[in-house]
Amino acid sequence: MTALKTLGIVTFAIAAISFTHPVAAGTRYPTNVVAEYVYACMKANGENRAILDRCSCSIDVIESILPYERYETASTFKQMGLLTGENGALFRESAPAKAATAELRRAQAEADIRCF
Repeated sequence: MTALKTLGIVTFAIAAISFTHPVAAGTRYPTNVVAEYVYACMKANGENRAILDRCSCSIDVIESILPYERYETASTFKQMGLLTGENGALFRESAPAKAATAELRRAQAEADIRCF
């Protein structure tokens, strides 16, 4: 009886966690990351409906290729690599930085081929 009661409590706890942290509908990337990508893409390529569709397609393709954790790592290396001098050198020249940014570039190239 105690095991059954414990199982009921565990099941309730899992259900409660599921409702407080719902799975994002249709995306593994946080909404703000997707919006930021689409906004930057539109600024670079034009601000019209056709570009909105292409930029949205682009982030969807990248999402299908790279898990969010690897996308986030590559984006961080890319952003921090913009620092000048020795501060940015680690983020531009280290092996992990080069691998992560190369992986992101490949995903972006695939997205360009499919969407643009």
